[in-house]
Amino acid sequence: MQLDNDSPRVLKDIFDEYSGEDYGFDKTVVPIELAKYGDENLVSRSQARRVLNRVNLFKYVIFDFDNVPQIGQAFADEIFRVFANANPGVKLDYINANGNVTAMINRAKVSNINEL
Repeated sequence: MQLDNDSPRVLKDIFDEYSGEDYGFDKTVVPIELAKYGDENLVSRSQARRVLNRVNLFKYVIFDFDNVPQIGQAFADEIFRVFANANPGVKLDYINANGNVTAMINRAKVSNINEL
């Protein structure tokens, strides 16, 4: 392993990015690509529950869908409807989602609204 000691990043900026007003680490970014085993698609509720392991400990969770070409309806529903309803104090957001992934997320969110 080799470290670059000339990084322009500042430690305070990194802490500020992942901590809230009370200085606790209350924000996390979850790289969804790491939930895949090999070439499998992320389609099931059990896969979503693996991704959700311990995210309820944070106030703000960002799911990063970089290099994830598609997800299944059950996967999206488990995160953006079921988990969201069970954990109203956790704000969920997502980044780097393509059109297919965004459509599935929006479908799950719309079904969440229709239940109210």
